[in-house]
Amino acid sequence: MPETNYFPEVLQTTQAEKVATGFIFTEGPLWHPDGHWFFVDIRPNKLYRLTIGQKAELVRQTGGGNGTTFDLKGQLIVCEGDDRRVTRMDENHAIHTVADRFKGGRFNRPNDVVCHSNGSLYFTDPDKRRAYHEREIPAREGDNNLWDGACVYRVDTQNNVSIVAHCEYPNGLAFSPDERTLYVANTRSSKYIHAIDLNAEGHMIGRRIFADMNQGELPGIPDGLKVDSLGRVYCTGPGGIWVFSPQGQRLGIIQWPEQAVNFAFGGSDMCTLLCCAHTSVYTLRVKVPGNPHPWYKLYQSKI
Repeated sequence: MPETNYFPEVLQTTQAEKVATGFIFTEGPLWHPDGHWFFVDIRPNKLYRLTIGQKAELVRQTGGGNGTTFDLKGQLIVCEGDDRRVTRMDENHAIHTVADRFKGGRFNRPNDVVCHSNGSLYFTDPDKRRAYHEREIPAREGDNNLWDGACVYRVDTQNNVSIVAHCEYPNGLAFSPDERTLYVANTRSSKYIHAIDLNAEGHMIGRRIFADMNQGELPGIPDGLKVDSLGRVYCTGPGGIWVFSPQGQRLGIIQWPEQAVNFAFGGSDMCTLLCCAHTSVYTLRVKVPGNPHPWYKLYQSKI
């Protein structure tokens, strides 16, 4: 990494600070307004809690934990790919299944998840890391394919599961500040960000390519995805975290000492950017706060 991260439109600090290390493949960062972070180490299937300046604390083992979010009650939601389900951890740390099947078949490998302000959860379920003979979701009506393939799903507040969109390899997810656009990172052969236009109820009414992220031989793929309060889109990719204007123009790349995998906005002002980068977790400060989780607003109104 260069000595400085010159990105004045975005960064307040330029040197990444290592705040935790000694892991194998970190993922799923999430800020809790009580003052700590959650993240996972995928390979050993561990969920951690981290307070900056202290050692990361093991919360529990997971079944292939990956993307995380909160529901509107502040309960932790985790995509557990090995267990083929999305789970919820309640205040007593009991684990409940939110969704594990569609049309009678188990999901492939739930990857990332976000929460809408109406309480619905959206998650990605790529299929390319699940062997063909293990894929269980039946084909679309009138389709000759054996399985429904890779999708973005929606779980409403009554636990009804529906398909939002079919995608090549859906990975990270993020809403625009007005929740009328759902951004989806497409990971494998074609590296791009998909934009799904939503109606007021959160159902797809259109789709488009928001940004092309195919560039050179630098390591990194579209994976972690977030949006700031100005609607700028941040996505891990070749060379670091790419930052785009709301219109899809690339503004620059935030570089890290290791390959960026996923990241989250947090801190009391939502201006700390915490990056999961393989063996370590790093922070930088940004000038514009991240778009807050809808539960944060409910939480603040009660304290």
